[in-house]
Amino acid sequence: MVPTITRIESVEFGYELPDVGYAPNGFSIVYEPGTTTERKLFALRVHTDDGTTGEYVGGNSPGAAQLNMIADYLVGKNPLERERHWSAFKRALRKYDWMGMGPIDIALWDFAGKYRGAPIHELLGSYRSSFPAYASTYQGDRNGGLDSPDAYADFAEDCLEMGYQGFKIHDWGGDWTDPDETAAVVREVGRRVGDEMDLMLDPACNPATFADALKIGKACDDADFLWYEDPYRDGGVSQHSHRKLREMLDTPLLQTEHVRGLEAHTDFVATESTDFVRADPEYDGGITGAMKIAHMAEGFGLDVEYHAPGPAQRHCLAATRNSNYYEVALVHPICPNTQPPVYADDYSDMLDTVDADGHVHVPDGPGLGVEYDWDEIEAREIGRRVYE
Repeated sequence: MVPTITRIESVEFGYELPDVGYAPNGFSIVYEPGTTTERKLFALRVHTDDGTTGEYVGGNSPGAAQLNMIADYLVGKNPLERERHWSAFKRALRKYDWMGMGPIDIALWDFAGKYRGAPIHELLGSYRSSFPAYASTYQGDRNGGLDSPDAYADFAEDCLEMGYQGFKIHDWGGDWTDPDETAAVVREVGRRVGDEMDLMLDPACNPATFADALKIGKACDDADFLWYEDPYRDGGVSQHSHRKLREMLDTPLLQTEHVRGLEAHTDFVATESTDFVRADPEYDGGITGAMKIAHMAEGFGLDVEYHAPGPAQRHCLAATRNSNYYEVALVHPICPNTQPPVYADDYSDMLDTVDADGHVHVPDGPGLGVEYDWDEIEAREIGRRVYE
């Protein structure tokens, strides 16, 4: 019997991040002792007449608004026809950024794995079961955490001792951004651990000018960084400017976190505006969209690096040859990662998730292979939408 979607639930919930506040730019979270910040996420359940439920926890309010536009379309449809649904969503959301496609597509993949009794990476075509991780820091603070070149270098040494093979710096944001200070961090971290770890820098589009980005990039050249990501205030979307920056630096660029869709990613590559390609199953149209980007990059002979941690990212990475690292983010020497309290099993993306070799492992149960704690999610519920 062909399965049919009978009901979709979207539950918004909140959880607290202790000792976390906001940088002066008002948007980037940083270590701030004594401050508590609430984070909000969404939990999806796709119910079917088969009795199997596809699940995913993640997403944001703009994505949930788009889900509200497309969820009714799915009710009564075959959940296994992901490519057909993905194409329909893409057209329906063509005026927007397609952020609503990711969570629902991931939930459909979770359903498919459970329905077939296989992990998602096996449905995609498994390449490996574990992969090296890099520690990806919070942005810098002025509160006794990541507040100096020495503090970043000390933390990099700690991560190296834990087994991490890579370390990515998120420097100071907004009014705290100083290209000379960032360059000093790059050089000090490179001096301390550059012979033993791959190093990356992500200013998160904070540097205000091309000149600032170039100055920081020259420091990355001096320290032999593996990549330089989102270098300045264009928002990470200008092909022309990133191509010019590539011509002036030796350090490879990693772009496309902030462009949406397969075609925009392809254009960035075809115009030689990036060296590594960024993809995110939540941002880029789910596992379906992220894998399209990975295969496109492979066709150009480039590597794709998946953004952020999570079970969906692990399954994509397990099925991708042309990828190097899993991002464990955001990490800090004092405050915890931002992982939500939603897992009823031992799944973790906290700093200590790596094994002695600095690897993380893909969940091997059916679907995403994780067990969500729905009692905890519903105890933190803020709002709910049901489509049936």
